[in-house]
Amino acid sequence: MEQIKINTEFIKLSQFLKLANTVGSGTEAKFFIQNGEVEVNNEIETRRGKKLRPGDIVLFNGETYQVTD
Repeated sequence: MEQIKINTEFIKLSQFLKLANTVGSGTEAKFFIQNGEVEVNNEIETRRGKKLRPGDIVLFNGETYQVTD
């Protein structure tokens, strides 16, 4: 599990995918999220504006990421 540090209270899911270098653009992130290819805390998440906070776990493309502060 890779830990991705944020410096704010929360980060939106699409921004998080870019920060973790899993996608090249916000448009690409939107595509994967809306197609149900991203899980947050073991549930499929289709809202790109979903707020992630430290402790949240994101599963995408076979990789697991944890939001940390």
